[in-house]
Amino acid sequence: MLDKAMAILAVYRPGGGSFRLTELAVKAGLTKTTAFRLIGDLVRLGLLEREEERYRLGGALFELGSLVPRRHDLRESALPFLQDLFESTRQTVHFGIRDDRDVVYLERIHGHDALLLPSRIGGRLPLTCTAIGKALLAFSPPELVERVLADRLPQLTAFSITDPVRLRTALEQTQVSGLAYEEQEAALGVSCIAAPVFSGAVAVAAVSVAVPREQFRPANLAPAVRTAALGLSRALK
Repeated sequence: MLDKAMAILAVYRPGGGSFRLTELAVKAGLTKTTAFRLIGDLVRLGLLEREEERYRLGGALFELGSLVPRRHDLRESALPFLQDLFESTRQTVHFGIRDDRDVVYLERIHGHDALLLPSRIGGRLPLTCTAIGKALLAFSPPELVERVLADRLPQLTAFSITDPVRLRTALEQTQVSGLAYEEQEAALGVSCIAAPVFSGAVAVAAVSVAVPREQFRPANLAPAVRTAALGLSRALK
């Protein structure tokens, strides 16, 4: 039953949203009767919420997720540095960690004129399509990097890197400079710069700044991004 309940909850990845019972049953590969029973239990437990004929993720999931020790502690440690980074750039700031081949976003700070981005707190995107992801992948175990390069690379826009040779070059440049870049690879009209955050010798997270493409000046943004990542790395030692 737990596997089937998780199959229902997994339908909401990566973008959340709301679904009818029949949609959840089909997407989770369950019979309508089984789905109806499990969805009723999930609603009762607060893991799903019902709104008319549709179901969305419940508040209990957010409460539990925010208590995951590693993520909670990292986010709490990062917040002052992320706020400083936002104040110095006045652009959208992201903070994320690696989960297998994805970035999971733990925080996002933006002003009133927020960019239209696919990122969201608690959401995930492919490592190879984001600056944060490249910063993390560049300092990941070599065996993971080789597996990623050997498989078909995901494509979110026409600018996403799908050539493994180009990606390898980008990762090598990040290893040298400590900075990763993304230009319209996750969202059209948006460019990003990111830097890894270390705990000892291990890259545990990364911070980034996303700006409209026409305003992207890496040389101007790099010092602030580096300062935030370095400050947090020192705090995590």
